[in-house]
Amino acid sequence: MNQASSFWRIREGISEASMKMGAVYKYDLSLPVEKIYDIVQEMRTRLGHTAKVVGYGHLGDGNLHLNISATAYDDSVLAQIEPFVYEWTSSHRGSISAEHGLGLMKANKIHYSKSTETVQLMASIKKLFDPNKILNPYKVLPHSLLEN
Repeated sequence: MNQASSFWRIREGISEASMKMGAVYKYDLSLPVEKIYDIVQEMRTRLGHTAKVVGYGHLGDGNLHLNISATAYDDSVLAQIEPFVYEWTSSHRGSISAEHGLGLMKANKIHYSKSTETVQLMASIKKLFDPNKILNPYKVLPHSLLEN
């Protein structure tokens, strides 16, 4: 196995290994390159020994996969993560959704990354091309924005 293959094997195994601990809270953030690892250090300080924090991704374009592993899903751990991770990302000119899109779980959190005007414009474009709301429902914008 060559060095590049070994590197990719390690990189691809991070997510799988994180799940072995129990619960994994995953975030796909886009940040200015000079800030890309700062959120990892912030979360480690914030969570202490209650969770393991791992960050990996695409240094060249500022895309960070933030994985926070705990022994089980726990509302007290989640309360330490959210909305802090979204607020921190927003305050550093980042996006709460990088390469994998906004998705179902983050649709109502779009305001951390986009202005109200931008979201309204996005909803208008979606309505124009999908007036029947059949293309990928609920995946990009909060459904309430797509109401008539």
